[in-house]
Amino acid sequence: MTISEYIKNINTRYKTGISREHAYRGDLQNLLEAMLKNVLVTNEPARIACGAPDFILTHKDIPVGYMEAKDIGEPLTGTKHKEQFSRYKESLPNLIFTDYLDFHFYRDGEFVTSVRIAELAGDSIRAVPEAEDKFRQMINDFATHSLQTIKSASKLSKMMAGKARLLSTIIENALNSDEQGKSSSANNTLHEQLSAFQNVLIHDIDAKEFADIYAQTIAYGMFAARLHDKELDTFSRQEAARLIPKTNPFLRKLFQYIAGYDLDERIDWVVDALADIFRATDVDGLLRNFGKSTQQTDPIIHFYETFLAEFDPKLRKSRGVWYTPEPVVNFIVRAVDDILKDEFGLKDGLADTSKTKVKVKVPTHDKRYKEGLVDEEREVHKVQILDPAAGTGTFPGRSD
Repeated sequence: MTISEYIKNINTRYKTGISREHAYRGDLQNLLEAMLKNVLVTNEPARIACGAPDFILTHKDIPVGYMEAKDIGEPLTGTKHKEQFSRYKESLPNLIFTDYLDFHFYRDGEFVTSVRIAELAGDSIRAVPEAEDKFRQMINDFATHSLQTIKSASKLSKMMAGKARLLSTIIENALNSDEQGKSSSANNTLHEQLSAFQNVLIHDIDAKEFADIYAQTIAYGMFAARLHDKELDTFSRQEAARLIPKTNPFLRKLFQYIAGYDLDERIDWVVDALADIFRATDVDGLLRNFGKSTQQTDPIIHFYETFLAEFDPKLRKSRGVWYTPEPVVNFIVRAVDDILKDEFGLKDGLADTSKTKVKVKVPTHDKRYKEGLVDEEREVHKVQILDPAAGTGTFPGRSD
């Protein structure tokens, strides 16, 4: 299809007076595929309904660009679509907004250029022939985009957070659509996972909270996998499933689902887009000196604070994600160790493994005890460590 044929087709549809935004999608898809021989242009209604852009362009299964289309004559600037456009610009690095006539090109959230290939003239559409060459150049530049190597932890955290926020929104929309019976998707895995989460972990968690946790887990799981990746030229969600450390069986099991063919088609594209970010990042090299100035030298633990500050600063505050600097932890550990030795007479300090007997109250069905409790003697370790923040386990509490 040529640009002239494309304009002729949409003009025919427009003149009927009954065509709306979705009616022109096939014509735009045909035009893009005719112009871009090695690029697959996907228009997936199930994805779109949950918050994905209208078109995703891929080359050898790798996302290269995204396009959001509005009805002919819809404003591409102003407030009407500001929230949606802002969300896409901060999470998708290569993006075009269009009303099928006017095309606005953004890269890394910044406006690049715009081209109008046709304009409204009464009740019909008239071509702008002099814009064709500029349009061809724009589309070629758009489709040949390759993500530049990410060279800073700050940039990585921002891009991860942008994708994770978009993924969270799509998961929440998918769950709500499934609940209301509005979805045509036959895949109900997300809803099953939410139900399992409610039954086992947090019984009153809602779709939004679950979507946030799920999106963070996927984003940070891929981060952990890339940190263990020795083959920097390749990375995918399938490879991530293999690279997740065996010491984290929950995450490995989750990624076995993510890597499989049963991944919900409404979210698979954004998970692949996350992999695209990590493919452009040597995470191990980038974070090799991460946190040295604050003595936080374990990137897989401490980078989460940086990531969550970008993903949702309020959530970070409410969850208390503030890591104690290692010099402070070292001081606390040494101080407690000294107290155990000097004040409690335990020569091995924190390493003490001796036990003592204590009485604890336990429930009983014996009606002779009015409170329903009875004292029971149990043997316990003299030294027990409590991490009140449920963090890394390096914050010692009291010893009895």
